[in-house]
Amino acid sequence: MISVHGSEDRYRGGEPDAGIETRHALSFGSFYDPENLRFGPVLACNEERLAAGAGFDEHPHSHTEILTWVVEGELTHRDSAGHSTVVRAGDLAHLSAAAGVRHVERNDGEAPLTFLQVWLAPLESGGEPSYTVVPGIADSTPYAVPAAGAMLHVRRLAGGERTALPDAVRLYVHVVRGRVAVHGEELGPGDAARITGADGLEAAAVGEAAELLVWELR
Repeated sequence: MISVHGSEDRYRGGEPDAGIETRHALSFGSFYDPENLRFGPVLACNEERLAAGAGFDEHPHSHTEILTWVVEGELTHRDSAGHSTVVRAGDLAHLSAAAGVRHVERNDGEAPLTFLQVWLAPLESGGEPSYTVVPGIADSTPYAVPAAGAMLHVRRLAGGERTALPDAVRLYVHVVRGRVAVHGEELGPGDAARITGADGLEAAAVGEAAELLVWELR
């Protein structure tokens, strides 16, 4: 089964007056939809747009695996475990909040910042927080998140190119750039497909080049 969720259907949040625009794919904060709480371990999929100088002041997280994909610009990250990094376009950042951590996320650059952030529920609670950045993750290089029973696949397709999707109990497919056809459905930037019982599926770039993130979920 495949369920397509368009970019225009996302709940708009954030603080626009402070230079923060957020688009939520699932229930988040004050937005509550009992039919759209989570998809397997996926608790949130937020598109964040930060103006130059804008950001999220220090705030806590716990028992959550947080994966951040920078689309454009530079994201400054600082946390209570002593990590301080700049995450750039094409980089993947992974914050394992474990038993608890506090962090800051800001756009300290001069250009607008856009990033996608996915929150995953861990299989077990507790542990020590950790933070990892994979710079310039290569196409088709999977990134495992064993704490949540998940695997991220990055796909960058030339116009007309096709790629096999993993066979899995669940797939969450998010289009970053371009247009992509999946099982007879066409998705554009910001659109997502939630697939259950994926078997023998393909994704194809429609027209020009495309970039998509594919979450393989238990």
